[in-house]
Amino acid sequence: MVRADIRARAEQNVKKLFGLILIAILGAGGWFAWALLTPVEPSAKTFVLLHPGYSTRRIAAELKGAGIIRSEDAFILWHYVHRTRSLKAGEYLFDKPANIIDIQKRLRRGDVYFHTVVVPEGFTMFDIARAVEAAGLGPADDFLKVAHSDTALIADIAPGAQSLEGYLFPDTYEFTRMMTMHDMAAAMVRQFRQVAHQIGLVQTTAEPAQARLRVIADTPQPQGDAATAVPNDVEHTVIMASIVEKETAVPEERPLVASVYYNRLAKKIALDADPSIIYAELLAGTYQGALHHADMQFKSPYNTYRNAGLPPGPIGNPGRSSLEAALHPAQSSYYYFVADAQGHHRFAQTIEEHNKNVAAYRKAMRGR
Repeated sequence: MVRADIRARAEQNVKKLFGLILIAILGAGGWFAWALLTPVEPSAKTFVLLHPGYSTRRIAAELKGAGIIRSEDAFILWHYVHRTRSLKAGEYLFDKPANIIDIQKRLRRGDVYFHTVVVPEGFTMFDIARAVEAAGLGPADDFLKVAHSDTALIADIAPGAQSLEGYLFPDTYEFTRMMTMHDMAAAMVRQFRQVAHQIGLVQTTAEPAQARLRVIADTPQPQGDAATAVPNDVEHTVIMASIVEKETAVPEERPLVASVYYNRLAKKIALDADPSIIYAELLAGTYQGALHHADMQFKSPYNTYRNAGLPPGPIGNPGRSSLEAALHPAQSSYYYFVADAQGHHRFAQTIEEHNKNVAAYRKAMRGR
């Protein structure tokens, strides 16, 4: 009788134990399902940067700290249950409700956030550096260091280049924070190569080790005064294109503007390009936002008032139409041009005609 009671109590205890275990399992399962499936809504747009080499536990901690997931343990457990693909490093934006399953799908896809960097035609490397910084991709000074030093990116097509100025092609770019400043500059140079190849400026889009210079003399040449001044290499073409880009925003005028400068080069007349002075002062860090008469004497090899010929390097980054204009200038006998106060320019063959155009421009400006 006593043994029967003991056996009965033991069975009851076992049942209680199994009951407690079952309750614990159901409770843990319920908690896991709640932590796994219940979406978390960020309080605001939240960026999380996951560096290469982060462990699953570190990723879970970063997400939990940012208020993106409810439980680190649930995140880790789900990852180990579904380890078909690794979680990818990168910067992620969380701005919608999502659960752990959704988040891990994103991390496996590498659905990282891209920062848009817009580089308009004519931007200098200083402008681009500020745009990179404004996009949240790092300090402007870091980009400038790369722009000044990574000339190996263009060594095959511009062996004399002292910076990447002129070869950072204007376009809209999508960069991630996992990319280095070198990666970003290389992407812009790669775009320059593609466009330069399309218009016949270079033979190939290959990287420096394979790229070869295209001989401009093989292309049809303009006639008249401009013929003898057409540059015979990529560097001179890009320098000319950068000046043309800065002088006019009207694409159809660019071949004519290029012809003026080529004609002046042929006659050994100073180019007198105001944008070259601005760039000289940008390099020196002295530009104040406007040019004055005294600036015409600014001592710099980039000052085309003081120095005959092309400046030693580009003064900005030209777009396709300016490159095409420098490569194929119009045929003209013009040596001068001035704005007409309506967004275009008036061209002249003689200094007397040019002075009349200047007077008309000043009168129009006074009448505004």
